[in-house]
Amino acid sequence: MGALTLTVNGRRRTYRGAAFTRLIDVLREDFRLTGTKEGCGEGECGACTVLLDGAPVNSCLIPVGQAAGRRVETVESLGSPEKLSKLQQGFLDCAGAQCGICTPGMLMSAHAHLKSGGKADDASVRTALSGNLCRCTGYQHIVDSVLAAARGKKKKASRK
Repeated sequence: MGALTLTVNGRRRTYRGAAFTRLIDVLREDFRLTGTKEGCGEGECGACTVLLDGAPVNSCLIPVGQAAGRRVETVESLGSPEKLSKLQQGFLDCAGAQCGICTPGMLMSAHAHLKSGGKADDASVRTALSGNLCRCTGYQHIVDSVLAAARGKKKKASRK
């Protein structure tokens, strides 16, 4: 067991433990960043999506040793309860969040898509979110949320 340094949400953090510990466990248990959720633990659902050097990854599949010396962004990097990001506000305004398990991963995948200059159209957003599963909805509110954020519009959606 050694010390690993990584940059999490713009802050240098040190982890002392096994390099094969899952990144999600280090984020949640050691760094107390509990916004990242675990859905399946097998890399199938995308609930645990974080950005590793700007690219979306399933943190349940990444050993923390692979993140050493790299940049990790979690959902906590997007905003705060007092000052939501445009994307978080879009999810609020358009009812993109249902039970909340998939929401952090959806937000991070959408953030990566928009930050990289991804198109703000229905098909592009659906493709960007294709690695994220939601068990509560038909996805339209989620797509609408991302599009509203990308276009800077507010739209109140009814929950059906």
